[in-house]
Amino acid sequence: MLRCSSMDKSYRQGGQQVPVLCGLSLQVARGEMIGVMGSSGSGKSTLLNLIGGLDRPDAGSVELLGRALNTLSDRELAKARNRHLGFVYQFHHLLGEFSALENAAMPLLIGGRKAADAFRQAAELLDAVGLSQRVKHRPGALSGGERQRVAIARALANRPDCVLMDEPTGNLDRHTAEQVVNLLLRLNAELGTSFVVVSHDERVAGRMQRLLRLEDGGLRDGP
Repeated sequence: MLRCSSMDKSYRQGGQQVPVLCGLSLQVARGEMIGVMGSSGSGKSTLLNLIGGLDRPDAGSVELLGRALNTLSDRELAKARNRHLGFVYQFHHLLGEFSALENAAMPLLIGGRKAADAFRQAAELLDAVGLSQRVKHRPGALSGGERQRVAIARALANRPDCVLMDEPTGNLDRHTAEQVVNLLLRLNAELGTSFVVVSHDERVAGRMQRLLRLEDGGLRDGP
């Protein structure tokens, strides 16, 4: 479903070129759940940005459903991200002036879906993540765990093939984090969505089907 081949990525810092990823390769199968761990600064967020087409590797390639992302125009890349990928971050990035329902429906509306259909599907997703009674609430009226569940519903709105998650439980207490992980496992079983979950917490990443560790610019089997 998703393939990264021999990716290199470096950044210029203080007049020097600092390598982050070196010859990294990764394959994600349909319905697979992968956890990625690594120390701070090891390149975990960089990896997700490359997989998600938010940045481009210096060398190597990223293929999504057989299409190399570096061959797509900016418009085609945006369309591929909207249709095939979902994103969840440590900070939920919900729009404070909109309700949970409106936030969850946003990718559908951006993709051109009719409002009635978008809100119906968003309501179904919010029900799936246990928020059927909170659809009219704005983010400021929701708990941290509820806001993150809205973010997950939003990421699933277009029924993506893969959801990329960057420290999705980093701002949650242990109990709420466990609830979020249980939710991901259930959604994976029900929807067949692939997940790539980056986390410093082995209690989160270690519950995925496959655990990888990012170090020295490459991936190895964890822990």
